[in-house]
Amino acid sequence: MKYLRQFEPFMALPHFIKWLPISFVVGILAGSASAALLASLEWATDWREAHLWIIALLPIGGFLSGWIYHRFGQTVEAGNNLLLEEIHNPKDIIPCRMAPLVLLGTTITHLFGGSAGREGTALQMGASLADQLTKILHLQGANRRILLTAGISGGFASVFGTPLAGTFFGLEVLAIGKIHYDALFPSLVAAIVGNQVTLLLGLHHTAYLHAPLIPTITIWGLISAIIAGAIFGIVARFFAQITHKISHFFKAKISYPPIRLLLGGVLIAVIVGLSGTTKYIGLGIPTIVNSFNTQLPPWDFAAKLSLTALTLGAGFKGGEVTPLFFIGATLGSALSWLLPLPTPLLAGMGFVGVFAGAANTPLASILMGIELFGLESGVFIAIACVASYLFSGHSGIYSAQRIGLSKYSSVYVEEGLTLNTYRQVKIDLPDDIPERESNF
Repeated sequence: MKYLRQFEPFMALPHFIKWLPISFVVGILAGSASAALLASLEWATDWREAHLWIIALLPIGGFLSGWIYHRFGQTVEAGNNLLLEEIHNPKDIIPCRMAPLVLLGTTITHLFGGSAGREGTALQMGASLADQLTKILHLQGANRRILLTAGISGGFASVFGTPLAGTFFGLEVLAIGKIHYDALFPSLVAAIVGNQVTLLLGLHHTAYLHAPLIPTITIWGLISAIIAGAIFGIVARFFAQITHKISHFFKAKISYPPIRLLLGGVLIAVIVGLSGTTKYIGLGIPTIVNSFNTQLPPWDFAAKLSLTALTLGAGFKGGEVTPLFFIGATLGSALSWLLPLPTPLLAGMGFVGVFAGAANTPLASILMGIELFGLESGVFIAIACVASYLFSGHSGIYSAQRIGLSKYSSVYVEEGLTLNTYRQVKIDLPDDIPERESNF
């Protein structure tokens, strides 16, 4: 044993040699898919804004999207939750058709005026394309988990231009409180390569304003950051819960999926028409950018939250994360009316803070904040993300996400529960909460 320990550093070589080329290929696949997604969404957004009458056809677009999935995509309908389930309980290779179907469905959502994002699409495309290597390379067990994790990281990093955040998002999103670091190197390589491929293909990511003035850290400043983070977490929890409830309502009342999207499209089109603005549909990038420059009113975040929950709850394809950026940035901007922190800083804190609470990925969110807004704001970003993560409770936008470890030392939660199970099952706390196992 002592002899083996002396040579243990060299045992990392097989791991590097094996996963470097695989992760490189995964990054190329994820980056190429994200480039196609970004280009299609840019076209859909520009065309919609130049022909606003198409929003009236959202019910037809929704019916078409629902029919395509009902006819050809029932096995991949679960989307991101299917990815998480396959990682935790491997059954079958994810069908390759997930990638073109979710790309088409997301483009339809944005073209006709739904309120959704793009992260979910990028994750599904990256992971489903990566999983095609499973059969070719005969990967099983932990190796397949690592492959899918790298695909998720590559998709996230390439669609947002944040390789460090993408790396840790793939690791964190699988289970609350637990990270499998054996996937760290493959995820990092896939994230870096994926992002570079997207850039090489001529796609560019939105540049957000770095906070021009970071205040000196004081007690009141820390308290203000914690208050903001707590609000971000509560809003993140509400968004996740209301989206799940709307989805459950549509599924319980309407058995034929295309009709769900048709009726949801009617509601969204009517709301948008009555509001007289398109700032709350699509990605909402202009409003996100504006939140760093102007103190926005509090109804901006509420309107985006409501329309996104309705869009995704009805069954339209897309992601949750960019709308969460919108919700968080506009909420943070509005909070600058009440909290003694600069508007750009609070907007940046909200941008990643609401995402941290909704996805239960605080480390990825902190790194994203630093990558997008600069290292100087790192302390305030970290406080907002951690507070949001804690105040969002054991809830989240991904129903199949597992609870690996309770967020609170004083609260016992059975390990291995999915968030969906945790929501539906009454949790009876034992009289004696068991001690957490330690490997030290």
